[in-house]
Amino acid sequence: MKLELVKDGRNRYRLKRTGKMAVEGIVYANEYLLPLIRKDKSLQQLANAASLPGVVGHVCGMPDIHEGFGLPIGGVMATARDGVISAGAVGMDINCGVRLLATNVSAADLSIPFLRKILTRMEEYVPAGVGRRGKHDFITAGVFEEVVHTGIKSLITRGCGRPDDLEKTEEGGCLPGADLGAVSPQACKRGAVQLGTLGGGNHFIELQVVKQVYDQAAGQSFGLYPGQLTVMIHTGSRGFGHQICNDYSKTLLAAARKHAIEVPDRGLACAPVDSKEGRDYYAAMACAVNFAFANRQLITHDVRRALGDIFACAQDELGLALVYDVAHNIAKWEAHSGSKVLVHRKGATRALPPGHPENPSIYRQTGHPVLIPGSMGTASYVLTGTEKASEAFFSANHGAGRVLSRTAAMKEITREQFERSMSSVLYNSRNYRELLDEAPGAYKDIDHVVETLAAIGMTRKVARLEPLAVIKGKD
Repeated sequence: MKLELVKDGRNRYRLKRTGKMAVEGIVYANEYLLPLIRKDKSLQQLANAASLPGVVGHVCGMPDIHEGFGLPIGGVMATARDGVISAGAVGMDINCGVRLLATNVSAADLSIPFLRKILTRMEEYVPAGVGRRGKHDFITAGVFEEVVHTGIKSLITRGCGRPDDLEKTEEGGCLPGADLGAVSPQACKRGAVQLGTLGGGNHFIELQVVKQVYDQAAGQSFGLYPGQLTVMIHTGSRGFGHQICNDYSKTLLAAARKHAIEVPDRGLACAPVDSKEGRDYYAAMACAVNFAFANRQLITHDVRRALGDIFACAQDELGLALVYDVAHNIAKWEAHSGSKVLVHRKGATRALPPGHPENPSIYRQTGHPVLIPGSMGTASYVLTGTEKASEAFFSANHGAGRVLSRTAAMKEITREQFERSMSSVLYNSRNYRELLDEAPGAYKDIDHVVETLAAIGMTRKVARLEPLAVIKGKD
């Protein structure tokens, strides 16, 4: 299949229909990003997604798009009621997402030894790395079952959070439709012991400073101001969600054959939304979504405890208010252009504009915060969506996007390059090679990625956050 990408205005390209594509694609990129996008198979993966039954509107590639399994990371796809649902269009780490905490602490007052004390105490509370188990004894099998059905609410009622955390979490911290009966025993076994853990890969806890506020009104609404210490938490559903995706990638491949669906790539295995297999996957996915919201909630509780310990004061004295929590690997029913569609976002973040009724009431006038983490040595951003984002089903990018695979990063990035890119940012590992696959050089330039949508009015920049210290888990 020969793919043709045609420029269609500033930072916007059309992936023209060809072969069995039912809809076109839209790719958002500037001159710096476009050559990087052409280097991998992400455009072909977008074209494959555009060939699935019931795809509506167009498939979208965000500025951080890169090759993944099935739908590219940085991909958005919507399907109609008579369309399909695909595990590969949600991703392995279901509801991998980001939350941001705002403190009332001035970052300039924190010395390097003090920052290291904070990192050490956080690591004592939050297990980081692949296969690590949670430390909270109250997480029994019954609590795990409750969490996957009710999300963060059950934790908050147990004292692991604040009432306003609910409103400041996408979907109120609970996606309806979860049913643990659709989840395999192996997935449940993995999930029950991992609640409250960070994981490895690109997951992190990062201490940041608000370097610049672009939109004073939105910044004030979000509780952000220059010089302020913030904490960003990035993790997802851990082995629980990973196992669910693995299980249903096989189930949906068999279902596609059963329902006579031609799957252009195994990674896009799918089933009709209203089939038993489709309904079961949605129910299992919702369990993982709720687990991930709860995982970030429990980590937030531990981060607040750690900071209270180090500052030797009550947590409330430090602020530590939740700014927002957003998912970026999820499928949800949403209203677009007068119709209910199932929006699959894989490495993409919902970005509702001011006034949209599905914003939390506290952010109705500004639009909810859109959190965009960079790499561990570069800036992160807080944005809001605009009405122009409607053509991407009110979506934005979820991060910087990889430019080197993990294997390539390990081979190509030297110690000198790594240390130079990290500059003065503290990190928790004594061995730099444990973090090399996540080095800033493995990622696209976050400023280019964010500016691509901001320049054409699809997003509005609110604040730029720069890293001070980061906790990463070993793979």
